[in-house]
Amino acid sequence: MKPHAMSRAVEQPSATLPFTVLYRDNRLVVLDKPPGLPVHPGRGGGQSVEDWFPALSRHRNGPWLAHRLDRDTSGCLVVALRKQALVAVQACLAAGKARKTYWAIVQGAPDAAQGVIDVPLARVEHDRQWRMQPVKTGGQPARTRWRVLGTGHDGAGQPISWLELVLETGRTHQARAHCAAIGCPIRGDTRYGARDAGTLHLMSRSIHLPLDVPVHATAMPPEHMRRIMEQAGWTAPPDNVEKEAARCSPTH
Repeated sequence: MKPHAMSRAVEQPSATLPFTVLYRDNRLVVLDKPPGLPVHPGRGGGQSVEDWFPALSRHRNGPWLAHRLDRDTSGCLVVALRKQALVAVQACLAAGKARKTYWAIVQGAPDAAQGVIDVPLARVEHDRQWRMQPVKTGGQPARTRWRVLGTGHDGAGQPISWLELVLETGRTHQARAHCAAIGCPIRGDTRYGARDAGTLHLMSRSIHLPLDVPVHATAMPPEHMRRIMEQAGWTAPPDNVEKEAARCSPTH
């Protein structure tokens, strides 16, 4: 029995995809993963991105997740439809050739308009909860370039900033830990020091893969981030990415 066969029996996914397809060819798909939907099934069951894999491809083998996003992070997620494409994408990511851009809405404001966070991260346990902690020695190298796209206040008058983050490495919780490291935890991220619990205000804005046939996809902010952006008077760039219909009729 497959590890998540039981959860599928309890709650079958509908024919309509819960996400938008941002890019598709015969090698891979880039999805706009909604916040709150895990990529893998959890121990407690429930639906995950993998439950809709049969709707993306009729091939016996695959699809495969080319990388991961946290459950509460929305945006661009690459799914390989062919094993050769999976190997190519993962090699591109491992070599640091892919460009992964995130948007985050954070508490407060950084001390500068842009910068680089080059701080190793290590997993630590505290009060029965783990987190990635900046360390001087023994951690995994982690590097994030960032710039401020906007500053303002939320509906309660609290100062907030809109950051663009370019992850040059791919460590677990890298964006979250690095934002906290510069004193600007992401809204809703109490694990990393946010004042108030709530939905995580972090998204994978875009991804560029310089493969033989290059791939570029861009996602728009989810509703909870758009709402805060409107309160602060920020306007996101228009969505000029052609999207497929949410109902998928696979042809590959």
